[in-house]
Amino acid sequence: MGVLEDQIVWQLRLPRVVAAAAVGAVLALCGAVMQSLLANELADPFLLGISSGAALGAVLALTFGLSGVAAGPGLGAAAMLGAVLALAVVLALAAEAGGGLPPVRTILAGVAVAQLGAAGTSLVIMVFGSRDTARQVLAWTLGSFAGVRADDALVLAAVAGLVVVCVLTAARTLDAFAFGETSARSVGVDVPRVTWLLLVGTALAAAVTVGAVGPIGFVGLVVPHLVRLVVGPVHRRLLPLSTLAGALLMVWADTAARSVAPDREIPVGVVTALVGAPVLVALLRRQARRSS
Repeated sequence: MGVLEDQIVWQLRLPRVVAAAAVGAVLALCGAVMQSLLANELADPFLLGISSGAALGAVLALTFGLSGVAAGPGLGAAAMLGAVLALAVVLALAAEAGGGLPPVRTILAGVAVAQLGAAGTSLVIMVFGSRDTARQVLAWTLGSFAGVRADDALVLAAVAGLVVVCVLTAARTLDAFAFGETSARSVGVDVPRVTWLLLVGTALAAAVTVGAVGPIGFVGLVVPHLVRLVVGPVHRRLLPLSTLAGALLMVWADTAARSVAPDREIPVGVVTALVGAPVLVALLRRQARRSS
């Protein structure tokens, strides 16, 4: 293998494949956990305002960027900071006096913060931004692995490995949430502690992926539903298979994103939306037929 081939395979292609697999695994696993904890089939890793907070952080960096902040790792760091701050606001709004996180209140807080973040992003672009800033923000919000390098891939792989290990150990605990928090308490689960640990942990993992490659939708929402159709709701099967399916889907989506058009790369978020939206519609129609 020549020097050029070596650079293409080991420095460009392999980091993208590793990063795509890691991001897909994290998003699918986080989606499965959030859907179980919040008892909401529409829950996904970005439910807690992470995506909109990251977008606001990114647009602030692009619009008012200090030297070196509005590009490369600096942009990812600004996006991750925005995601973490949005998550902190959601948790502060949703938390009860006793420390619990009621599912309905958590979801509503996430929706409110997401709308505020979206409004803030639009305001900054309209008042302070330029056409080039709007174009950059749009490209970032659709997600891409084009800028991923070996160091990024290693960080994402490490995060994915940590999340997989921690969440898989909680599989039996998540089964206890199948019939609600009251049922979980009846079998001895410390509901506030488990909810805080899993929700915050998975949300932070999703924030890392957003900072690295931008928000990529539908993976965390659709993959757990598809896997449930095959293996059922038991988490010791659902979680590992969701991890594998999410990784495979994201690698496939990234390959398609850079292969469909010969002279340009399609944002990977476009590919996942084109696949995920029809699948979600099909699932909804299937549920409607079964309930009728």
